[in-house]
Amino acid sequence: MPKLAVLGQPVAHSRSPAMQNAALAELGLAPEWSYEAIEVAPEGFAVLLAELASGGYAGVNVTVPHKLAALAAADEATATARAIGAANTLTFKSGRISAENTDGIGIIDSLPGSPAGKRALVMGAGGSARAAIWALREAGAEVHVWNRTEAKARDLAREFGVAHDQAPGPDFDLILNTTTVGLRSANEGQPLTESGFPDLKALPIEADAIKAEVVLDLVYGSHETQLIAAARAAGAVPVDGLEILVRQGAESLRLWTGAEPPVATMLSAARGEGP
Repeated sequence: MPKLAVLGQPVAHSRSPAMQNAALAELGLAPEWSYEAIEVAPEGFAVLLAELASGGYAGVNVTVPHKLAALAAADEATATARAIGAANTLTFKSGRISAENTDGIGIIDSLPGSPAGKRALVMGAGGSARAAIWALREAGAEVHVWNRTEAKARDLAREFGVAHDQAPGPDFDLILNTTTVGLRSANEGQPLTESGFPDLKALPIEADAIKAEVVLDLVYGSHETQLIAAARAAGAVPVDGLEILVRQGAESLRLWTGAEPPVATMLSAARGEGP
């Protein structure tokens, strides 16, 4: 009875179990296959991973803050995962751990058009930021990196051969948030204030100065993030975290099962629109 899971901290808000279990049911793989969320702190990650790899699990997705540790713990990794320097998908076979990163393809697949020739601002410096930078660069975008800790942004930009921009202006075609800014309000529904979008104070953009064609926010919750709301108000095409989650999750499911993922069913379940 193969089992799957998503590992993270926090992870209670994750929509991965809903979308993956809906997909498994449609593919006729449930209840033999199942998917759950498991919260684990960084200090317990390696031990838990070893237990799962030898305990009836076929694989796991990995989210904040474990993506770099996931790659380090793997026995083998794809060229993509190694190039990104982080993994979000692990497959277990005969006690061995294989690492892949489907975040990059999830981001590119969620875009309304090709990013080739576009100026892109990636905010953040974690595992998801690494995937975004690599994927956008490989797709032909001009990538700029910002992070609250300037040294991290500078090091990441140097590693990937892209630009570091600690004071980015508004002239970007694509803006992508990979930080956790907005996670609390997206799940608790904190209302906008008279001053506008308070979450954006932690990011280097102003709601009334967004000129991007497309704004992607990897954060998602039961409420729309303030960045997505601001993007919509500015006339940009908003791509929310659920769309990206589904795209990368579909690639993970294909790796584990060999089946073609029902993307529409997964998106509907992720949005709580299933039967």
